[in-house]
Amino acid sequence: MSNQTTMTEFLLLGFSDVRELQILHFVVFLVLYLISLLGNFLIITAIAVDHHLHNPMYFFLMNLSILDFGSISVTIPKSMANSLMNTSSISYSGCVAQVFFFLFFASANFALLTIMAYDRYIAICQPLHYEMVMTRRACVQMAAIAWISCILYSALHTGNTFAISFCGSKMVDQFFCEIPQLLHLACSDSHLGEVVVISLSVFLGLICFAFITVSYYQIFKTVLRIPSEQGRHKAFSTCLPHLTVVSLFVFTGTFAFLKPTSNSTSDLNILVAVLYSIMPPMMNPIIYSMRNKDMKGALSKLIGWRLFRKNKMSIFLH
Repeated sequence: MSNQTTMTEFLLLGFSDVRELQILHFVVFLVLYLISLLGNFLIITAIAVDHHLHNPMYFFLMNLSILDFGSISVTIPKSMANSLMNTSSISYSGCVAQVFFFLFFASANFALLTIMAYDRYIAICQPLHYEMVMTRRACVQMAAIAWISCILYSALHTGNTFAISFCGSKMVDQFFCEIPQLLHLACSDSHLGEVVVISLSVFLGLICFAFITVSYYQIFKTVLRIPSEQGRHKAFSTCLPHLTVVSLFVFTGTFAFLKPTSNSTSDLNILVAVLYSIMPPMMNPIIYSMRNKDMKGALSKLIGWRLFRKNKMSIFLH
């Protein structure tokens, strides 16, 4: 428990020391945050109220939006609050919570994308077995396994990170508590711990990525054998949003892990963190709403119904 007595708080890196730029950072992050919250909230609501979307693909998509909703809420609000109040501190317990929940939401996100790839594989490559394999019970069990296993994974990494002793500098070279930056504050040599953490994460990530790659390889082989152009287009249209989201997640995550943390500048660290922690949760609802015909129709009905009810109430009051 010595680390808790020597380190009671951390200092997060700000985007600027200039007050006007701090306010600008607050406004920009607020806009990005509201866009992400609104987009994911609309996805969740549309799937919940539209019975046409009560199938496995949209059940997993709703779970993905819930995870995106939580993921972006872990890092941005604290950074906005620090900029608004011209401070940089975060409590020890607050830092532990950030690390745990960010790891949980990120890992569960990737696990769910892997399950969604399996769902598309069964739907396209084995359509006659789809209803038998992807039952409601099976979908709930797969989602529950993803959530529970990622809770354990996050607890393991968080415990491993905060088991070390912190001393000396309290400055985390990032706008939220990021594990590689925290390990640089350790009193003893944390190189081995960092290697173990990154190696385990990369190993699990590669397993998920290999599963997604094999699934889509089989999907593309099956789609290309479909005789009608309309059938091929329909099959591709159900996979394209998911494939785009996977590509965005993998690209930003890979870029973050391949970047050498020890030799990077603070500006580059922040830019990469913004790229992998904010862009996917914000872009996922946009990708699914623009590239998915059923989702686009459900959102149009939802927004149109809301506007109709609002106009009807306005007429009634007048």
